[in-house]
Amino acid sequence: MEIVTLAERPDLEDAIWDLTTVWPRFMLEDPIANLYYGNLNAWFEHSLVALIDGTVAARAFSAAFSMDVPGREALPVDGWDGVVRWAHMDHLTERTATNASALEIVVAQDLHGTGIATRMVEAMIRNVDRLGFRELVAPVRPSLKHLEPRTPMRDYVARVRPDGLPEDPWMRIHARLGAETLSVCPTSMTIRGTIDEWAQWTGTAFERNGDADVAGALVPVHVDVDQDHAVYVEPNVWMRHRW
Repeated sequence: MEIVTLAERPDLEDAIWDLTTVWPRFMLEDPIANLYYGNLNAWFEHSLVALIDGTVAARAFSAAFSMDVPGREALPVDGWDGVVRWAHMDHLTERTATNASALEIVVAQDLHGTGIATRMVEAMIRNVDRLGFRELVAPVRPSLKHLEPRTPMRDYVARVRPDGLPEDPWMRIHARLGAETLSVCPTSMTIRGTIDEWAQWTGTAFERNGDADVAGALVPVHVDVDQDHAVYVEPNVWMRHRW
């Protein structure tokens, strides 16, 4: 397997989007995402692509941001959305970055369980080190939390195995590579839409007010049929690699 940056192989930019089908459809509707993916050419040095026999097997994205700004004494409680906003604003204002954050690692569906995810985290750490950073934070999306959306994230994150590693597989990969768990970011990603839009995104008919479990969602979606909207507020977990 070969891992390259998009700066080295910009010709791969179109091919990497084929992996997007791994995500639940509604996850593609976060408006904040366009601040990063809509300007991806600015982040080619932070964009990694894994190739197996010339075919895209995985992708990984990170971004640089500054903590040296009033009001940024701690990582944002709005996790993924927050750090994307910070990175976008810092890029626009040409502010010197002090930190790097992982944003996404996706592996082709037929290659899950082959160890590629671990190699992509390792590659991201090496890459941000090459770019001059000495730590990598990540608003981690626990991979099995969607199986129990009613469990509070703080309780889910607290579960560890007898060996002391997190029970969740994705958190465990980060922990094995030296990451520490910092905190839950309770409003990491917010996705809003009309009842019809959510029906299109999920294939589910929402007919009553209240919280609805949706396949792939880490927490229930809040539905208000009377006001014709539904809102999904996803919590993630801040983890940090230091070297």
